[in-house]
Amino acid sequence: MAFRGICAAGLVGAVSLAALVAAPAAEAKDWRGWNIHVEDYPVSHGMEAFMAEVTEKTGGEIKGKVFHAGVLGSQPDAIEQTRLGIIDFGEFSLGPMGQAVPEANVVSLPFIFKSVEQMHRAMDGAPGEALSAGLEAKGLIALGYYDAGARSFYNSKGPINSPADVEGMKIRVMNNDLFVDMIAAMGGNATPMAFAEVYQSIKTNVVDGAENNPPSYESTAHYEVAPFYSISEHLIIPEVLAVSKKTWETLTPEQQEIVKVAGKNSTMLQRELWGAREAKSMETVIAGGTKVNTVEDKAPFQEAMKPVYEKYLAANPDMAGIVELFQSFE
Repeated sequence: MAFRGICAAGLVGAVSLAALVAAPAAEAKDWRGWNIHVEDYPVSHGMEAFMAEVTEKTGGEIKGKVFHAGVLGSQPDAIEQTRLGIIDFGEFSLGPMGQAVPEANVVSLPFIFKSVEQMHRAMDGAPGEALSAGLEAKGLIALGYYDAGARSFYNSKGPINSPADVEGMKIRVMNNDLFVDMIAAMGGNATPMAFAEVYQSIKTNVVDGAENNPPSYESTAHYEVAPFYSISEHLIIPEVLAVSKKTWETLTPEQQEIVKVAGKNSTMLQRELWGAREAKSMETVIAGGTKVNTVEDKAPFQEAMKPVYEKYLAANPDMAGIVELFQSFE
C-alpha cells in the first residue's frame, strides 16, 4: 500500500510538472484597433507599424488587427468603446474629441500653434502631457500625437496675407462655433456646410473659398475652382494614438514599456509619411496652376483672434491654465 501511495504521488507530480512545462509563459492577448482612414494612408501605416512592433517585441504575447475605414463604427462610438475596453486602441482626431475630453478643445483654437514643427514639440512636451492627463482621466492612455496637417485658406479671389484680405469673403468652415467666430473676427462670412458640397459651392460662387490641409485640397480637386492657396496654418489639430486604460492595466510593466516605445516609434513614422504626402499634394496643385503664398507674419491674425479666445475662456474658465501653457510654449 505504501509503495502504491508513493507511485501515485510520483505520478501526480509528473503530471503537474508536464502541465507547467506545456503552459505558455503568458496568455496571448488579441487586440482590436480602430481607424477611420483607408488602409493606404499615413495614419494607417503608422498603426500597422505599431501593432507589428508590439507583437514582435512581446514575442507574440500581444497581437492584434487594425480595422481601417471606420468598420468598427464612428469616432464617437469608437472612443466610448475604447474607454470601456471593448476596443483596445485607436487613432482619434482631437477636433471632435472635446465632447469626451474637454482639454482636447484647446488644440482647436485658431493659431494656438505657431507652426507644424512647433506643434510637434508642444505635443511631445509639457502641453501634450497636460492633454494626456485629461485623456487618461477619461480612460485613454495617449501613446503619441500623430500629424493631421495644418489647415490653410484657399479661395477663388486672390492671395490672403493679412486678416484684411479675408474681409467680406464667404468662407466654408466646419460646423464648429470656434471656426465661425474665427472668420467673423477677420471680417469674413463663415458658411458651415458639408465638405462634399464645397467644390460646387465655390464653382457657383455660393462661397468664395474654404480652408483645409494640402492633401484634402488636392484630392478633392478644389484647386480647380479655388486656385489661390495661402499657407496660414491657422488650425493645426493633431490626432492621438491611444490605448484603452482598461487594456493598459492588464499589461505587465515590461509590456507597457514595449507599447509606449512602439507608440513613439509609430508617431515618428506617421509624421514622416504625412510630410511626404503633403509635399506630393503641393507639387500636384502647383503643377495644376495653383498660386501659393505663405503668410509670413501671423501676429495680425493672432491679434484678431483675441475675441475668439475671450469668448472661449468665458465659457470654459477652467481651461485658462492649459491655454496659457500651449500659448507660451516655444
